[in-house]
Amino acid sequence: MIKVVVVDDSAFMRKAISTMLGKDSDIEVVATARNGQEGLEAIRTHDPDVVTMDIEMPVMDGLTALRHVMMEMPRPVLMVSSLTTEGAEATLKAMELGAVDFIPKQLSKVSLDIIKIEQDLIDRVKTVARRKMRHAPTRSVARAKVAPVSARPAVRKGSVKRDVVAIGVSTGGPPAVQKVLSALPADFPASIVIAQHMPAAFTGPFAKRLDNVSNISVKEAEPGDVLKPGHAFVAPGGKHIVLDQKVSRIDVVVTPEPKEALYKPSANVLISSVAQAVGRRGLGVILTGMGNDGMEGIRELKEKGGRALAQSDATCVVYGMPKAIVDAGLDDEIVDIDGMAEAIMSNLYK
Repeated sequence: MIKVVVVDDSAFMRKAISTMLGKDSDIEVVATARNGQEGLEAIRTHDPDVVTMDIEMPVMDGLTALRHVMMEMPRPVLMVSSLTTEGAEATLKAMELGAVDFIPKQLSKVSLDIIKIEQDLIDRVKTVARRKMRHAPTRSVARAKVAPVSARPAVRKGSVKRDVVAIGVSTGGPPAVQKVLSALPADFPASIVIAQHMPAAFTGPFAKRLDNVSNISVKEAEPGDVLKPGHAFVAPGGKHIVLDQKVSRIDVVVTPEPKEALYKPSANVLISSVAQAVGRRGLGVILTGMGNDGMEGIRELKEKGGRALAQSDATCVVYGMPKAIVDAGLDDEIVDIDGMAEAIMSNLYK
C-alpha cells in the first residue's frame, strides 16, 4: 500500500486529490493538511511514501515546507501548480529544491479536467513511490564510460563529428537538464535541441532559468530560429520542434504537427527530425522520464549512424525513457547525470 499525504489550503483540492487517488486499491491517503506547517506534522506522524504539496498556502507556503521535507525526511513530493508564468517559476524552483514532478491546479476549475488527469495522477504517484528518493546519486554504473563532470568537460580530440545534440526528457527533467547544460563550456561546438514534457506556460520560464545558469545561450524555440553552435533551443509546450536542413543552415521549425502525438513536445518527433536532417551528425540523449518517448526517434537516429546516451537508472527520478532505449539495445553509453555533460562533449568527437 502506497501512503500519501495531501497538503493544500483548498478543501476542494484536498477532496479532489484524495478521491482520485482513493480509486486505486494500491494507494491510501493517510492524512490531509491545510498548510505547510500542518503538512510537516502529518508527514512526521504518518511517514508517507509520497506527498502532494500546494505552493501558495497560508502560515507556511509549499516551498518552505518542501525545504524542510528535503532536509529532515526526504521523500517524493509532487507539487500542485497553477499553469501560469508565476506558477511555472515557483514550480521550477520547487524541482530545484527536490520535488520530483507537479500536477496542475487547474483541475479545480472544470470537473472534466479531473477525469482527464485522474489516471495520470495515479500513475505518477505509483511511479515515484517505487523510486523513493533514488534520484540522488548513490552509485556508479558498470557500463558508464565516463567520470563525474569536471570543471572543464572532456578533452577535445580532432574535429567535431556530431554537431547536433537532441535531448528527450520528462519527469524529473528540469534539474537534470540544468545540471547538464550548466556544465557545458561557452564555446560548446554543437547545437542543442530539447523536448521536455511540460505545459506551454512552463517552457519559456524553463528556458530562461537554463539561460541564467549556463555558459551557452538557451531560449524557447520560435519561428525564425536557426541552429548555431553554443545555442540550445527548448521546444514550446503544446508544440513540437523539428529541424529543416537548408543549403547553408538548419532551421528550427515550431509546429503543432503531428497533432496526434501523445506528448507535445515529443522526443520521438524531435529526434526523428534530427535523424532525417543531419543523420550521423546527431547525438541523442535520453534523460529521466516516464514511458518510452524518444525510443523510436533514437532507433531512426542509430540507423542513420548517430549515437545515443542514456541516463543511468541510479540517477533518474523515473527510469522509464532511458530504460526503453537500453532494453532495446540502442544506447552507446549509460551515464550518471553528473557525468552527462562530459559524455556529451566526448561523443561529439566519436
